[in-house]
Amino acid sequence: MNAMNRRAFGRFALALTAVSRLSPSLSQTAGVGKMLVGYPAGGTLDTTARQLAEAWRKQGRMYIVDNRTGAAGRIANSQLKRERPDGTALLCTHASALTIYPHVYSRLMYDAGTDLLPVSPVVAATCAFAVSNAAPPSVVDVKSYVEWVRRSPGSATYASPAAGSFAHFLGYQLSDAAGLKLQHIGYRGSAPAMQDLIGGQIPAYLGFVADFLPYLQQGKVRILAVSRERRSPFLPKVPTFIEQGFAKIRGVENYGIFAPPGTPEATVQALYRAIAAASKDTALRAAFEQAGLETVALAPDEYARQLQREREAWAPIVRASGFRSEE
Repeated sequence: MNAMNRRAFGRFALALTAVSRLSPSLSQTAGVGKMLVGYPAGGTLDTTARQLAEAWRKQGRMYIVDNRTGAAGRIANSQLKRERPDGTALLCTHASALTIYPHVYSRLMYDAGTDLLPVSPVVAATCAFAVSNAAPPSVVDVKSYVEWVRRSPGSATYASPAAGSFAHFLGYQLSDAAGLKLQHIGYRGSAPAMQDLIGGQIPAYLGFVADFLPYLQQGKVRILAVSRERRSPFLPKVPTFIEQGFAKIRGVENYGIFAPPGTPEATVQALYRAIAAASKDTALRAAFEQAGLETVALAPDEYARQLQREREAWAPIVRASGFRSEE
């Protein structure tokens, strides 16, 4: 065997050995693992998966990101149930896929309770509510926003990154709690929504904290509230909805890792431990903080219970909104 072949074989053996550490069954798999993502490269979910894969590479665990875009992530989500339950194929998706989507989509393509086996969340994303300069200077908090909308019915609209999203229904909760009839505008992603907010084409926007960070110094938007139970470390001067008297408007989205149904408990636990170890990686935490995300980890059984509670909590909210997608 020549030197080049020896090096190539060495790299292959290292990758195979690294993957096999997750579960004894992985030693039969000739290759690295894959991490399904239902959105294009460059987005927050894709970045989360790639940053975790890089942190795992340092641990000797080899995964590549496999983008299966379309249908608001449901194509990738539904693919997971067809993968081998041995830890070589995983899914990185947002919790809404399991907590909100079941109440929104008539053709979900997967069972949120059985087809996506929770391993652990990786990051948490807080929502923020902001107005553009189309709102008068007197609008500095949620109460003054509500008063402005009541005086100016033409301003009774808000946008979110997507119809049927976590932010969409937070906005519905605000509308209901304030006794307003806010009309929702669903965009295809946060970038076009932020451009219209900055340009004054839309009066208000509910998106993630990360959406606002590049624009904080421009003075073209005013952030009125965040959805966390306590203030966001990225926006420490911005009060929560709870602080402003809207106690029901709370919660954060999280992006987590899921395994195919039937994956052995030992493999799931090994994956969780790998995520917990990665969450202590200073480079990973710094990368997530730069993107406005908070690093988290939660044991599989705890994560499953959390998702079940949130799925039940969102059901009456989505139903009351009257929103339903036939996609």
